Amino acid sequence: MMAQYLSLKREAGDCLLFYRMGDFFELFFDDAKRASAVLDIALTSRGEHDGAPVPMCGVPVHSAESYLARLIRAGCRVAIAEQVESPEEAKKRGGSKALVRRDIVRFVTAGTLTEEALLEPRRANLLVAACELRGTCGIAACDISTGRMELEECDPGSLDATLARFAASEVVAPEGWDAAPPDAISRPARDFASDEGEARLKSVHGVATLDGFGDFSRPMLAAAGGLIAYLDHVGRGSLPLLLPPEMRGSDSVLAMDQATRASLEIIEAQGGGRQGSLLAEVDRCVTGAGARQLAEDLATPLANRAAIGRRHDLVHFFHADPLLRADLREVLRGLPDIGRALGRVVAGRGSPRDLGQLRDGLAEARRIGDYLQPRGDKPDLLSELLPRLGGHGALTDLLSRALVAAPPTERGSGGFIAEGYDAALDELRAVSGNARRAIAAMEARYRDDTGIAALKIKHNGVLGYFIEVPARHADKLMTPESGFTHRQTMANAVRFNSLQLHEEAGRIAEAGAHALAAEDAHFEELVGEVVNAREKIAATAAALARLDVAAGQAERAAEGGWCRPEILDDPCLEIEGGRHPVVEAALARAGERFVANDCRLASEDRLWLIGGPNMGGKSTFLRQNALIVLLGQAGGFVPAASARIGLVDRLFSRVGASDNLARGRSTFMVEMVETAAILAQASERSFVILDEVGRGTSTYDGLALAWAVAEAIHEVNRCRCLFATHYHELSRLADSCPSLSLHHVRAKEWKGELVLLHELAEGAADRSYGLAVARLAGVPREVVARAKAVLEKLEKGRAETGGLAAGLGELPLFAAAAEAEEEQCDALRDRLHGLDVDALSPREALDLLYELKREAGEA
Repeated sequence: MMAQYLSLKREAGDCLLFYRMGDFFELFFDDAKRASAVLDIALTSRGEHDGAPVPMCGVPVHSAESYLARLIRAGCRVAIAEQVESPEEAKKRGGSKALVRRDIVRFVTAGTLTEEALLEPRRANLLVAACELRGTCGIAACDISTGRMELEECDPGSLDATLARFAASEVVAPEGWDAAPPDAISRPARDFASDEGEARLKSVHGVATLDGFGDFSRPMLAAAGGLIAYLDHVGRGSLPLLLPPEMRGSDSVLAMDQATRASLEIIEAQGGGRQGSLLAEVDRCVTGAGARQLAEDLATPLANRAAIGRRHDLVHFFHADPLLRADLREVLRGLPDIGRALGRVVAGRGSPRDLGQLRDGLAEARRIGDYLQPRGDKPDLLSELLPRLGGHGALTDLLSRALVAAPPTERGSGGFIAEGYDAALDELRAVSGNARRAIAAMEARYRDDTGIAALKIKHNGVLGYFIEVPARHADKLMTPESGFTHRQTMANAVRFNSLQLHEEAGRIAEAGAHALAAEDAHFEELVGEVVNAREKIAATAAALARLDVAAGQAERAAEGGWCRPEILDDPCLEIEGGRHPVVEAALARAGERFVANDCRLASEDRLWLIGGPNMGGKSTFLRQNALIVLLGQAGGFVPAASARIGLVDRLFSRVGASDNLARGRSTFMVEMVETAAILAQASERSFVILDEVGRGTSTYDGLALAWAVAEAIHEVNRCRCLFATHYHELSRLADSCPSLSLHHVRAKEWKGELVLLHELAEGAADRSYGLAVARLAGVPREVVARAKAVLEKLEKGRAETGGLAAGLGELPLFAAAAEAEEEQCDALRDRLHGLDVDALSPREALDLLYELKREAGEA
């Protein structure tokens, strides 16, 4: 047995091996130690291997899914080794001592889950494959629980940001690829050949050409090949549901890097988890599929004005009709998740209950379509979605006739085919039912014949049907003329058999076996019909999800008084009464009111420098405007009185930073890396929020960096930008940067106490109120008093010397300074190019070196 286990373990590699033994999955050696720690189950031992006890633990087969879920959440991967032959077949093959053959039937990994118990209903479960081909990265992503598959490409510098958008549960990449994500699973490089990928896609979808799906590049096809090869590996040759791939262009979505996503807390809060994120505050979807679609919308906002407008039209349609919206949401609330039910059925892991969910969901989808179709002034997107809700009449009729009202989750026990669907099956059930009634009558007759009132006919899995009497009455049935045959003696009872009982039991078993076989055959037929209609069913599921998102967005807008944003091509951002949705909700729960603020950025006033005290609301103001842009381009309404948003191609947020010790980066280093990405990538159509650039180093270094970054944003990137800072000296930039304006969050001191007004006003901040904030935070009075004395001394020195920024106003602007520096470098470079080094004597070379050094110092 251990030889068989070790052979399978070598095949499983770094996966935990669930080795089937009877009614348990057993784990051995290091797998057992790791699993027992994660699952908090007892670690025992079984026999010896190489003279040492073999560690062992196990989980029951009937409850394995719950244990698998915990292992997957802990980052484990599991290989399932099942018995692939019966004990009878093993004996026939190798004699009475033959070991039942086992084989790995499936690998369970984070990105390849389909079971309902292992998946989060409101979160997509994405598997992503990435590779590089000819200087371009190909990416293939799919959620096998619903079958949706996307292909795209990007340049290597954008790979991290693109992968961050997917937030994949699992990433696979070719072996030996230096740019692969650190947590990626390595697969053979040959799996990522573009010609193999093309062939695999054609084979999966049964087509001779992929032209009907899109014009896919070679890097996309290479990634698709790696993805399908991995799915084939984990499924042991059985592929899950894969719908025709959709091509997504990188310029069709609003680009955001990982730092921006983390700081804006779009899908997850920075402390981890959904609570406190933008998604949690916006989500009013009533179905799991709708919640997953909303999360995707927020993670990948659109960058196409027409597509955004179509989503806004649909939200407006439901927003304008509260009764229609309420009726639709009530129906959607009761819908099963047909997308994931379809995924399980196509993957071969479906149950009668999944077929029942498809029946009920498709029938309700048609009812929704019939309800919405007569409405006048339907938006274009709704008109496009409605045809996808119908067209399943024949399938739903078949499933309605074939299945009972509430099918079970297990198919092995039967009972899911409805009466009247198959006359032969009904007859088998009648035979089985009549035989059971005959056994009940037999039990009554035996009681009368023997005079034993306690006589019972029972059944178990070992003996089948048997007659049981108390031990004190057993002698009556032991006599040869009694007609009973002794089977088993228990402590307080004795068990018997009879010829009549044996015959009736045989009829029951035969009829029951035939009935189960008939139901199983019907199940396979129904699954085949569903598989044939899989693409149309998936389209229906996607349409229902989009309707749920739109109705949920309309519900959220009605709750909070949100407005429909106007999306423009001009580089503007005009928001009146803007609010931060998460902060506003938190304040409302505490009984407090959020202070709304306006923001008006335009080409002639595109960079706002914002000062004011800590806790005054600068960071909230920055984030709320970024979130309003994101929500608007995701296709939803926004928390504002009115909003006009010039289409944004990239969104950058450098708000807050922390150490990244795992990559050897300090807080300041992280800040500079993020700032460098902004300066390198932001275009005139981008929107940037920057908070306290330069605060992580010395005052002079920080001010110099903040000054240079602000100039670069103004002169080079020329994007819309909100720049919060405590460096009052930066206000001098307003004199030399015509598109920069000064603003501050208001605060007042009243009777020695600081009052934060959270209102944005024009003009530079007069002071930072740092000591007042420290006092609010509970810093000891003596420390605050000492700080005040030090501050007075510093301010007096600043007044005498001209201040920290003395002389900065005389500096040339960013572009001019860069050109001057380049000219100085070019003069020295010209001197060096003109030298004949071989013709110089040692003395001449030394003199020349001193001369060049003097010139460089003067420059």
